[in-house]
Amino acid sequence: MKPAKVAITHVVLTLVALMFVLPFLWMLTTSLKPISETMTSPPRWIPSVFQVHNYPDAILYGREQVGYIPFLVYARNTIVITILTIIGAVVSNSLVAYAFARLNWPGRDLFFGVTLATMMVPFPVTMVPSFALFKWLGWVGTFKPLWVPAYLGSAFSIFLLRQFFLKIPKELSEAAKIDGASEFQTFTDIILPLAKPALVVVALFALMGSWNDFLGPLIYLVDQSSFTLSLGLQAYQTQHGGTPWNLLMAASVLVILPIILVFIFAQKAFIQGIATSGGK
Repeated sequence: MKPAKVAITHVVLTLVALMFVLPFLWMLTTSLKPISETMTSPPRWIPSVFQVHNYPDAILYGREQVGYIPFLVYARNTIVITILTIIGAVVSNSLVAYAFARLNWPGRDLFFGVTLATMMVPFPVTMVPSFALFKWLGWVGTFKPLWVPAYLGSAFSIFLLRQFFLKIPKELSEAAKIDGASEFQTFTDIILPLAKPALVVVALFALMGSWNDFLGPLIYLVDQSSFTLSLGLQAYQTQHGGTPWNLLMAASVLVILPIILVFIFAQKAFIQGIATSGGK
């Protein structure tokens, strides 16, 4: 590629990247502003005074007032649900994907096609039947509707892992069987260690989906003590007849910070898992 084309490509990619970074930068600067500078016109990017105390204030906001938001309680609830969701997603999807990729059984390809077809069903179609089912089970008001479905598999994650498993040489499985390993031992001792990049991708998608989920907690959680962070952030907009934008932005930064840190540390495995999960 010619130097001019390389330069143009980098400029275009930089501009596109800035389009995605600007909202985060605005949220970050607003989280450090006094409340009087959050809604000024024209917008003020750099605060006149950096109010770092906005962050502890966001966590402990209104402790002596009726509208106290238990940020740390919401964080604990979110962490519990997210961990259970990640475990369920990795375990269930890897088992199903292994069955589709490495085992021969009647109707395998047909069932795999049906599994992929479920990706075409939008969430609003299943929302009401799911709610009716969870209500019948007595799970409304508990965390179970938010993490139990992760143990039933996800079509996208199953497809991703299946494509990765297909690229692992079958000779490895055959050698393990010759050495006396069972099918489950082959799966746990041979396939899963080689599939770490793909498992990281599945875990990251489960992490982001559960951590950022707003509609699920809104539908199923009724007690404030069981709220998650995404649902709790909404409460900042109803405090005392106005929105403390600086505190809301500070709380939002704290909410998305774990996702950013996890992606930074798992970026290499994430990209490797996506890149090596293509066609057979």
